[in-house]
Amino acid sequence: MFDKLLQVQQKAEEIKKKLETVIVTGESEGGKIKVSANGNKVITSIEIDETFISVADKEELEELLIVATNKALEQAERVHQSEMQSMSQDMLGGLGGLFNK
Repeated sequence: MFDKLLQVQQKAEEIKKKLETVIVTGESEGGKIKVSANGNKVITSIEIDETFISVADKEELEELLIVATNKALEQAERVHQSEMQSMSQDMLGGLGGLFNK
């Protein structure tokens, strides 16, 4: 039983490392603002078109940053949930062997 739990812990660590490499991007204002996040829901970069900065006011820029950030985090959440669901299914399939021993 301990072996199975150790396998689950190792699998969770593998998924966490994998999610660090998955990058999703949220955009606003037709791609003039881009926010990227990894599958662990950590913002990894923010890109703002230089020409947009020169014409946008502070409030507009802040609002559009929020929109792009939320889009990136929503995508990251979907990726994260998908990986966790996959791990849970693998885990439940493996745990079935615990009760047969």
